[in-house]
Amino acid sequence: EALDAVLARYNEVLAVSRDELRELIDRTQRLAHQRRLSDTRCADVMTREVTTVEYGTPLQEAWTLLRKLGLKVLPVVDRGRHVVGIVTLTDFLDAASLDVHHGFDQRLRSFITPSQRSHSDRPEVVGQIMTRKVRVTREHRTLSDLVLLFDSTGHRHIPVVGEGGKLVGMVTQSDVVAALKVGASLDGPADPAPA
Repeated sequence: EALDAVLARYNEVLAVSRDELRELIDRTQRLAHQRRLSDTRCADVMTREVTTVEYGTPLQEAWTLLRKLGLKVLPVVDRGRHVVGIVTLTDFLDAASLDVHHGFDQRLRSFITPSQRSHSDRPEVVGQIMTRKVRVTREHRTLSDLVLLFDSTGHRHIPVVGEGGKLVGMVTQSDVVAALKVGASLDGPADPAPA
């Protein structure tokens, strides 16, 4: 319908079918998205104020941060703000062997509560359950590169490092989508004038 409305504004016949025109518009939009992504850097869209934890942060504290702030991941940093891991909701569920259908609340509470003993046979700090191999990206990397990284790894959140490899932000798939939407609204819809 939109194509028909645009075509009706012209007082001449175009030598392309509606399907060919739709294909042309789709390709043009894809190229515009690619160009926009190649011009935009991680630093342009990343979240700069990132909540982090350290290796020795108690599980209960990390869990509370995730839930209270509505986060899905927490970068784990050393004292120099270098990323040494990442802890996710999935890390908690896997480490506690939790099944959402069988006593989830009670088992989770038991898992994150410190044992108060000098030695424990279960994890008690973030460093014991975190994912150690973390994909990071640089702040000057383009979003077009980042899309490939998201696609190839299945990650949804990637820590961004700057000078000296220190954490400076976090970029998510949602940030990339938002950048595309903002760019598309800045470009505005084409309003062809009659020929």
